[in-house]
Amino acid sequence: MSPREFFKLTSFALVLLSVTASDGFAQAAKPKQIHPDSLIEAAREIIGLQKYCALATIDSAGRPRIRTMNPFPPEGDMTIWMATNSRSRKADEIRGNPTVSLYYADHARATGYVNITGKAYLVDDMQEKLNRKREYWKQAFPDWKYLLLIKVIPENIEVVNYRRGLAGEEPTWKAPALEMNTR
Repeated sequence: MSPREFFKLTSFALVLLSVTASDGFAQAAKPKQIHPDSLIEAAREIIGLQKYCALATIDSAGRPRIRTMNPFPPEGDMTIWMATNSRSRKADEIRGNPTVSLYYADHARATGYVNITGKAYLVDDMQEKLNRKREYWKQAFPDWKYLLLIKVIPENIEVVNYRRGLAGEEPTWKAPALEMNTR
């Protein structure tokens, strides 16, 4: 092969490689468009399979604290309610910093996960408590003196639902997400 032919072949290969690579990068950088209602449906499906979720708060030293909670199913606007003791650390942490995350997953079945980030509000309203009454509260809160509700209003919902083909996309593996204040 002559030097001229080698140069042409190498140049062609480089052009082909750069076009293919730039096309691949453009596809990876552009997230798949998912309708917000489809994302909410996919989130509800994963949440509906779980009895418990993890609640993450931030303590006074700025450290994350995570505990298992037994939430109510999400409301129409994806607001989540749960109960706690008004004297608990989580209640103190929410008073200090209302930004929380809720994490729903069943890793044994690998169905996906939902991470909801939002603002938590402590609700000490007797009518709300009566509306949401659970049988186990008789034992956990015998006189309801320290029963407090936590209301989480979502700001961002991130969803991986393998059955629906929703997963993180390369190269960052960022999961499909919905900013709730833009809905």
